[in-house]
Amino acid sequence: LLLQVVMRSDCPLNYGVEIFGDKWSLLIIRDLMFFGKRSYNEFLQSKEGIATNILKDRLTMLEKEKIIQKQKDPEHKQKIIYNLTQKGIDLLPVVVAIGLWSDQYATIKLNPDRDIIIGEAKQNRRRWMERMMKKLRDEHLGNEE
Repeated sequence: LLLQVVMRSDCPLNYGVEIFGDKWSLLIIRDLMFFGKRSYNEFLQSKEGIATNILKDRLTMLEKEKIIQKQKDPEHKQKIIYNLTQKGIDLLPVVVAIGLWSDQYATIKLNPDRDIIIGEAKQNRRRWMERMMKKLRDEHLGNEE
């Protein structure tokens, strides 16, 4: 089963919902942005416990939408690694906004380690965002800019 983005309308919000309306796509992007995960097996180790078939489908869809790109690992030619594209990096403000909203309104006790991601963003979002965007471009795009 290959996930394809089927547009139900031409509403801009609908486009985002069609891509991120499942519970896995943004978690994969989170892992790429904040936890340095790059390989299929690293994504499988996330504590949310994504199934292999769903992970494969989401990676394929995110690649098709040009949010991520895959390449051979320069150190291990048999291994595939995933990088965010500029389109994927541009999701940083969305991911952070969802994290900050969740931190404020969650009705369950959230992991105290969440401040790894959003702690500094709470203090000075603009400065933190600029630094994170540069870090992500350096890590994921390298010399492609």
